Amino acid sequence: MSVIVWTAVAILLLAAVFGLVRVMTARDDASVAAVSDLIYFCAVGIFLMIGMAAESIVLLDVASLAALVGILATVSLARILTRGRR
Repeated sequence: MSVIVWTAVAILLLAAVFGLVRVMTARDDASVAAVSDLIYFCAVGIFLMIGMAAESIVLLDVASLAALVGILATVSLARILTRGRR
């Protein structure tokens, strides 16, 4: 189980690094916003994996709340980028 968790953390870290590179090279705001969401959810996934490895209920609760807040932030950012259009 531990090998799988740390492999998942490594994959998420790699995805976050690629996301950071993409943020540096993005030309429009929508791309930066989408990749920033990717990085945010990679961080949430890393917290979740570390919580599973440490068997910490608190980290699992924090990761769940962060995922919920992240979804709300994504919806808000989409509304801002589309200037309120549906």
